[in-house]
Amino acid sequence: MTPGRAALQLELRRDEFEFAALTGIVRTVPVTGPAAAEGPADVARRRVPRTEIERLRAAGDFPDGLRERVRSVGVTEGAELLSTTPNRFARLARTGHFSPVRFYVNRYRAVVWLYPAAELREFARDNAGLLIGRLPAVVREQEDRNIDWRPRNWRSRRLDLLLRTTTDPWARVAAIASLLDPTHLADMVDDPFERAYLDRFRPRPPGWRPTSPTAREIADRLLLADDPEEILWHRLSLVLALDQARADRQAPCPGDPPPAATTAPPLPPLPAWPVAAWPDPDKPVLAARTSAGPGVAATPTVRPTVRSGRVPAAPGRPPGGRAPAGRGVGRSLLARLRGRKKTRASEA
Repeated sequence: MTPGRAALQLELRRDEFEFAALTGIVRTVPVTGPAAAEGPADVARRRVPRTEIERLRAAGDFPDGLRERVRSVGVTEGAELLSTTPNRFARLARTGHFSPVRFYVNRYRAVVWLYPAAELREFARDNAGLLIGRLPAVVREQEDRNIDWRPRNWRSRRLDLLLRTTTDPWARVAAIASLLDPTHLADMVDDPFERAYLDRFRPRPPGWRPTSPTAREIADRLLLADDPEEILWHRLSLVLALDQARADRQAPCPGDPPPAATTAPPLPPLPAWPVAAWPDPDKPVLAARTSAGPGVAATPTVRPTVRSGRVPAAPGRPPGGRAPAGRGVGRSLLARLRGRKKTRASEA
């Protein structure tokens, strides 16, 4: 069953169904047959079995129980769920104690963040000490530095969820690349055939993306990483993901036959923006992380310390050209980054 029809059957809004499908509340399966051609990682390329619809509709609390599991709330309702003030709720959100699931731009062109109600209840149970009294010094220090983790945490959640929807290595590269602006992507991937191939897999914008030009411009900015350390993290993740994708198959040139479908086992999700342990004032803490599924390695919590560099064309393949058959030279990530640094120094 298509996502749109399944949402009607489950009496969910489009954004509610998208969240339910991405987080596993509603189980989905990959598209099969002709519709399974190469494409982006998102819910639109998955289907809901009829047995899953019947299972959810047979629940005693349907539809209210299902709606409550996917309900998202703003500051006022969130503060009520935590039994605290809206001001404290906003302070905890800005300092990364829980992650937004979506946002919208109001008529005053302000971004309004929404949070999963179920995760807020869990946070209230586990962190009662943060809801009353004086906040810890590390939280106050982050506030003094005007640190706001909400955009980064939302992008991290979105990337985690996108990576759950596909095992295709090129779709996974495209999911990471979607967080980088075209300038960074062109600097990292200098093969035009690979960039064109990634465009086929580029994730669609969220279904709840605003329609007005002004609001859409604001929303589009939030889709891209803007913090230097966040950008560096995604650039390094792109290096690793691109190595895996090239090992699976080469990006096709114009006129090449369609590549055979990969039969490789599912690849583990690449690291999204890391979440560190409390109470480091320079790193956020999320109340709940989206699981990438059974058998998947946990997201690393150590930030990279190397500088950014370019992902060269596939080993043995000149920029813009094809790789000779059978060639492949393994190079460590650090060696490649060092080589990029030396090249820049010689040009200077």
